[in-house]
Amino acid sequence: MNPFSSLHKYERFVYTLQERFPSIAYSTLVVVQRGRRFAELSGELVFAGGHRLVVYERLTWDEGPLTIEGYSYEAWRGSEKLYWYDSQPHPGDPALASSHPHHKHIPPDIKHHRIPAPDLSFTAPNLPFLIREMESKLAGYTAIRNRER
Repeated sequence: MNPFSSLHKYERFVYTLQERFPSIAYSTLVVVQRGRRFAELSGELVFAGGHRLVVYERLTWDEGPLTIEGYSYEAWRGSEKLYWYDSQPHPGDPALASSHPHHKHIPPDIKHHRIPAPDLSFTAPNLPFLIREMESKLAGYTAIRNRER
């Protein structure tokens, strides 16, 4: 099933993420149709240890499949923002050209330190990649805590 073939299929995909990813403790994600050819996905995916992924997508479609017109994905641990992705173009930054406009903000100087994000797309769901990335972060934090004991 291609979740981007229709808004209904993408909604079903979003609302069944916990079935495919048991690492998600709970989800507040909601898809809301805002017009004839426009919808928004927003909310959070919550994981163990206070980790969460804050999600926003602007979705459009015409006669064909859905596309993501813009997005913001933020990874948090408690009140600490770990990193975020956005699709704001930075054409003057040659380091980001390989995945333009997709990029990731990372420490240090998280607002200005950006790296390419080749795994993100406007034409396919980004959530599976983001969830797997969060799962790998969780595995890393668990390993560190176990070594500290």
